[in-house]
Amino acid sequence: MTKHRILIIDDDASITRGVRRNLVATGAYEVRQENHALVAVQSAREFMPDLILLDVMMPEMDGGAVAARLREDPLLKDIPIIFLTAIVSNEETHGSEAYIGDEEYLAKPVDLNILIRVIEGHLEG
Repeated sequence: MTKHRILIIDDDASITRGVRRNLVATGAYEVRQENHALVAVQSAREFMPDLILLDVMMPEMDGGAVAARLREDPLLKDIPIIFLTAIVSNEETHGSEAYIGDEEYLAKPVDLNILIRVIEGHLEG
């Protein structure tokens, strides 16, 4: 079975470790974590993920700027990005994903079942 490759970009190492641990435990994913926004594009080019989970608020560069750089790169531009944010709560999103324009957001802390459903929706689509 081929594992899908997921890159998690978040400045909070405890979040990337937790999400990574939970996704890897399913046996369906190979996961790399990146805790520095300034090297996120380089990490993505090295890892070539099938999907990217990207924090919105980071000190070095916000998630929108990282996403813009990813989308400017010919090798990375078509990789789906799901934003993770503490700006909205699970109550505000009714425990599901939310959209702002074309961008998909999941509230932190992320519910593992919702995260897997959203990831699989992108990977199967």
